[in-house]
Amino acid sequence: MTPKHKNHDLIVIGGGAAGFFGAITAGEAGVGNILILESGPEVLTKVRISGGGRCNVTHDCYDPRELVQSYPRGMKNLLGPFHRFQPADTITWFEEHGVELKVESDGRMFPVTDSSKTIIDCLTNAARDTGTTWRTHCGAAHVRQIDEGFEIETTNGELYQSKSLLIATGGIRSKSARLPAENLGHQLSEPVPSLFTFKIDDPRLHDLMGVSVPNATLKTGRIETNGPLLITHWGLSGPAALKASAWGARDLAEIDYKFTLEVNWTSGESTESLADQFATVRRDHGIWKVMKRSLVEGVTRRLWQNMCFTAGVEDNTTWANLTRAQSDRLIQELVCAKFQVTGKSLNKDEFVTCGGVSLDDIQLKTMESKSVPGLYFAGEVLNVDGITGGFNFQSAWTTGHLAGLAISERSR
Repeated sequence: MTPKHKNHDLIVIGGGAAGFFGAITAGEAGVGNILILESGPEVLTKVRISGGGRCNVTHDCYDPRELVQSYPRGMKNLLGPFHRFQPADTITWFEEHGVELKVESDGRMFPVTDSSKTIIDCLTNAARDTGTTWRTHCGAAHVRQIDEGFEIETTNGELYQSKSLLIATGGIRSKSARLPAENLGHQLSEPVPSLFTFKIDDPRLHDLMGVSVPNATLKTGRIETNGPLLITHWGLSGPAALKASAWGARDLAEIDYKFTLEVNWTSGESTESLADQFATVRRDHGIWKVMKRSLVEGVTRRLWQNMCFTAGVEDNTTWANLTRAQSDRLIQELVCAKFQVTGKSLNKDEFVTCGGVSLDDIQLKTMESKSVPGLYFAGEVLNVDGITGGFNFQSAWTTGHLAGLAISERSR
């Protein structure tokens, strides 16, 4: 060794959730002299901003077979890892480290403080307790395998050596995130966006920014999702849209995010069921004005009135005077409205990537590379991504934990 080398038992490239959890797990299992290298100005950035600053830690789902259904990439491969470390284990870990989590009605889990700072403080304190250190503004410029393990040249020109290496660089959209894995001979699938919202410029949505429905169904091609849907100034957002973008990440990228989206704004109503409801109101309450009130639970009065306007219904039209053509058009707007999507919108900070290191190249019990002994992967750098709701953090905790345990076994 030359004096310029700084030696460690474990170096983690990437100071996000997966990197920290892997380092903490290894440290708590007895690995010493751990260093985390983070290219950005601060660690745990996504933890800080996720869930609107509350941090959606995981999801209230404890059956691995059910849990994997929320991962468009990684579904089959994650079954084994989730049998080893799943949301119940995540909850226990945080409780043992002084953080209580709560469940919201949609299954998302947050710290009871409703502050991501609680999670950041927990992780950084746990890391410090193991003696783990970290450096920011310090990325990996080049990584190579050597007899003693690995040599990392940083973007600051420093050289480090490590017996084990954990790559947790996050989504691979940037060259710097891909570089460590590629340096060590791993091929990465092409990255495309996941978890984005839909750009739609349609008069039917104008002036409705902020209006939402609790359970809409979206369809396009082979993709069908449901859940809350939100109208924004650029188009459609909310869990239903985000789930559709995740399941259709590659298909939608191939068509340059230009496609027809069909929306059922109701909670499962059909053309036939709405026709029956309309006929009942026409018979029993013919003097009511159609515009006056929404007949569909969850469809707000503002949204209902816009649909009525689209169907050609005027302010003073009563149910008795509603024509067959107007009724049919209104029902169509409720259960199968078609919109032209012209692009995507995304929050670059909360960006999730479809693509990464193939799970076929990883030993899933340990997260160790099949081709490079002592090299481990965790988090979004893997070709794993989940729908919205805490699933991406859960895969980070799981893969980080398994890697950390395996690194500790190797160090013995």
